[in-house]
Amino acid sequence: MTKIKSLADLRKKKEEFEQKLKLRETSINPENYVQIKVGMATSGIASGAKEVMDYLIEELGKRGIDAVVTQTGDMGYCFAEPTIEVKRPNEDPIVFGYVDTKKADEIIEKYIKNGELVEGIIPVNYETIDE
Repeated sequence: MTKIKSLADLRKKKEEFEQKLKLRETSINPENYVQIKVGMATSGIASGAKEVMDYLIEELGKRGIDAVVTQTGDMGYCFAEPTIEVKRPNEDPIVFGYVDTKKADEIIEKYIKNGELVEGIIPVNYETIDE
């Protein structure tokens, strides 16, 4: 993160944050953006979810990727914290576990940019009843 050394730097930062906030709050079609939820329950925070969330916000902005990053509560995968759910436009969401900043970088570069699956996906567990 860059240091603010002047009033001009502060104004620039304010403008950047206002743009991000506007996108988050007034987006008419959020499904057109990459949506990322970071599990920020107690176990997630203790495992480093805050650092992962900060990293994602900063790196997505630097790379010019339109994304909405939000925090959520317990996703039910405490064994794999920190966890994030990534939903690319018009696709089903995927949950990644054991995410640190290195894994987050790989998710951005491979999955978010190119749709290429990476290690760390937590499979969805569900049962169907055949009648």
